[in-house]
Amino acid sequence: MHLDVLDLRSFYYRTGLGRAAQRAVRDQVRALWPDTRGMAVVGFGFAAPILRPFLGEAERVLALMPGQQGVMPWPAGEPNVSVLCEETLWPLEAGSADRLVLLHGLETSENPFAVLEECYRVLAPEGRALFIVPNRGGLWARRDVTPFGFGRPYSLVQLENQLRSHDFDPQRHLAALFQPPSSKRFWMKTGAMWERMGRKLSNGIAGGILMVEVVKQVPAPPRRGLPEAVRKPLRVLDGITQPAPKPA
Repeated sequence: MHLDVLDLRSFYYRTGLGRAAQRAVRDQVRALWPDTRGMAVVGFGFAAPILRPFLGEAERVLALMPGQQGVMPWPAGEPNVSVLCEETLWPLEAGSADRLVLLHGLETSENPFAVLEECYRVLAPEGRALFIVPNRGGLWARRDVTPFGFGRPYSLVQLENQLRSHDFDPQRHLAALFQPPSSKRFWMKTGAMWERMGRKLSNGIAGGILMVEVVKQVPAPPRRGLPEAVRKPLRVLDGITQPAPKPA
């Protein structure tokens, strides 16, 4: 079940822990995609907090928010790029997204199969998507004081297998949110240090969230007709003297 947009906005923009989480996730996303000039960047779920770096760079940025969650105008003080949509029917043409990121969009969906089908439809051939989900083995999935404590947490193997079943080819995986999900002063003051240490020591699976980057695989079109032309067809009677025609 999707969380309410007001609760998500309150966490990410009005709490210290939410702002720290936003910064940690956004830094990892930016490290994966340092240059999006000339691209269409699309977010689904509640991806707005990590889309801001692309606003002044990408050709187009769009934040899709599912109807079960609700929508908010974003970014504040600038032309709105957020859109309310059905979670399995996005207002985008097929192959129109060069980069796609899901945050609070997959693990909270009641129909993740259809969501992944829609992701595949809108992603351009060889386009890249980034799926951000709670880590089943992390601390953040075990506490409901943050949005990562809701929905279905994943292990890395579970997530990659699900993505492969929809013709996505996993390329890289990262983790984030190595600091504990606590608003206590000590953890907040040392949060940046925990993120640096976590990325250095175990950037793959040990964080509170998993991030898997995939490439869209496009199947080769089926071949029509014979795979190879027969240049010299075999004649059954080759090598046998043919009878001469009877004179009239």
